[in-house]
Amino acid sequence: STANAPEDDAPNRYSRTERTAYSRYSRDANSSGSSLPSNTLEKKIEELERELAKERQENARLMKMTQDKEELIGKLKEEIDLLNR
Repeated sequence: STANAPEDDAPNRYSRTERTAYSRYSRDANSSGSSLPSNTLEKKIEELERELAKERQENARLMKMTQDKEELIGKLKEEIDLLNR
């Protein structure tokens, strides 16, 4: 369960960053008098959120693979030590 802790923190870490980026993006778009309609911006945000979700899944998958490989390396090192004795 401790191995999953970094993954559990990921949504909290990203959500604060996303909120900051979103408010900055919205503020910049409004202050510049952007000609893009708000529904276009909303679609873009939804698209970016979907992309972010996919990237998070890929990141979690890669972290799990790394953890599995590190465990295998540890077991192989133990086996090598036993064989050397």
